[in-house]
Amino acid sequence: MKRAAWTRAGGSSRGVSRSPNKRILKTYLKLFGVAFFWGGTFVAGRYLSGNAHPVSAAFFRFAIASVFLLLALLKIEGKLPKLDLRQALAVTGLGLTGIFAYNLFFFNGLTLIGAGRAALIIALNPVSITLCSALIYRESLPLSRIVGIPLSVVGALVVITKGHPTLILSGGVGPGELLIFGCVLSWTLYSIIGKTAMRGLSPLAAVCWSSLAGTLLLLFPALYYGSLPESVGFSWMTWLSIGYLGLFGTVIGFLWYFEGIQKIGPSRAAVFINFVPVNGVLLATLLLGETLDLSLLGGGLLVVCGAYLANAPKPLFWRN
Repeated sequence: MKRAAWTRAGGSSRGVSRSPNKRILKTYLKLFGVAFFWGGTFVAGRYLSGNAHPVSAAFFRFAIASVFLLLALLKIEGKLPKLDLRQALAVTGLGLTGIFAYNLFFFNGLTLIGAGRAALIIALNPVSITLCSALIYRESLPLSRIVGIPLSVVGALVVITKGHPTLILSGGVGPGELLIFGCVLSWTLYSIIGKTAMRGLSPLAAVCWSSLAGTLLLLFPALYYGSLPESVGFSWMTWLSIGYLGLFGTVIGFLWYFEGIQKIGPSRAAVFINFVPVNGVLLATLLLGETLDLSLLGGGLLVVCGAYLANAPKPLFWRN
């Protein structure tokens, strides 16, 4: 009896002590899963570049994602919340930047450059967001971020120019690299606008509304380019790639990522984003047969290290 009472009081409660650790481990595994799924989006997008029009790929990706996000929102929160004017404008901005513009840049860019190179350019997202947040919202920039941001930029230049950064001055960067860099600008705007959209909305509701808005915006070019008739001729592999992008790359990826933010905080969860380009390069090498040249390896290492420093939860150089 004494032992049982002592256990209930918390003395040797092995089950209780293990439970939080299991939950944290489960969260970490989900965040690694997010990085894996998001890395795979570059492979799926690269495959679609030769099998579907970029507009069609973007539209059907988010049409599928919107359906599942709406179902998830209704199950978790019970309803699709109404928007006031400020929220409606913010959500429209999210759909325009992070869904409409980002995906047109993404799928058009992947018709011109490899998935691995695109993944490493998009690895600039956390750095760009950190820098813009400091400029717009006056967020502090510790020494680790001051070092990490230019380090990641240098790495991206090495990747973009295939190991010859001086090509930036002579206009030697291709349109594919510029289009993928447009993804970075679009996602940065999406993240900055998201701070306004999140006021009064849960992350899931904001993502759902932005996906619906983006899908509606993509509908117009989809109708213009004949995406609906084109879809009749899609192979099962094309639909599988689109389904992967919509379900795993968007719905599950976002839900698990936001769950990670709730469990361990945004700073610690953001560190896992740095595994996305690594997974993207590895998957592109294994599944698409893309080569790993020195510029990709060296520049990618600089990008990942710089992104980690820029998003470290605490200033690394001041730890005891």
